[in-house]
Amino acid sequence: MNSPAAHLTARAAGTLRLGGKVTVNRVGFGAMRITGPGIWGPPRDRKLAIAVLRMAIELGIDFIDTADSYGPEVSEELIAEALFPYPPGLVIATKGGWRRPGPNQWTHDSSPAHLQEAIEGSLKRLRLQRIELYQLHTPDPAISFEASVGAIAELQAAGKIHLIGLSNVTREHVERAQKIASIASVQNRYSVFDREWEHVLDYCEQAGIAFIPWFPLGAGAVRHEILSRIAKARGVKEIQLALAWLLRRSPSMLPIPGTSSTDHLQENVAAAALTLTDKEFQELDAVQGSTSAGRVRA
Repeated sequence: MNSPAAHLTARAAGTLRLGGKVTVNRVGFGAMRITGPGIWGPPRDRKLAIAVLRMAIELGIDFIDTADSYGPEVSEELIAEALFPYPPGLVIATKGGWRRPGPNQWTHDSSPAHLQEAIEGSLKRLRLQRIELYQLHTPDPAISFEASVGAIAELQAAGKIHLIGLSNVTREHVERAQKIASIASVQNRYSVFDREWEHVLDYCEQAGIAFIPWFPLGAGAVRHEILSRIAKARGVKEIQLALAWLLRRSPSMLPIPGTSSTDHLQENVAAAALTLTDKEFQELDAVQGSTSAGRVRA
């Protein structure tokens, strides 16, 4: 059994092709938690947030997921401040489709007009000419889903987006979107304890679509006797086992654990080198609970 500390690099998890066009390491970084409380405003420690982002690159992470609604705008601005000019091969994925009236408050707006405004704003804040992966953050119950996806596809045709992704969607949404554009990724809530969207993951694997699980560690709330027992026997953290399970669960999986701590970042990346035995995987695979209460939208 190999130790997760032996190869502290995201490269140890192997790679994944986004849309059949862009290759990334299979452990990424979710940049929601580098903002202030309630995913609102600047972080309490700006220097630490910058250090976390720079360390992510040093640890082999080449996929960073953010959104215009994180802060709002703060996460994208911090990424550019910390990393621009960007290292070759770095993929920054962002999202649009929410408005933020206040801390922990999210309101729908996936109208074509708002999405065009959102994409232009993300390009400016990230200092990019083209966004490698742009994701519809959520379907808007007041707006035609086809109109939202169509607006993003138009901006892709204009060269402002390379790949298109979806978030918080059903299989039906994915199938409808595929009639309009090629879909490279789906980002839904998923973890060892929370498998509500298992059928969407299975569909993505069959269709060659990357599956990006948000809340992959249940905001650190991964507690279970089996998880604890295996972690103690292996001398690793429970969160590392939870990530290792995700990586083995599907070759389409691209976990993006987020943190505002350099120590936690190193622990998360170390999971890339943690290989579960068949027995360990099966034991964890049989565990299903719920950490769904009070979740912040990713």
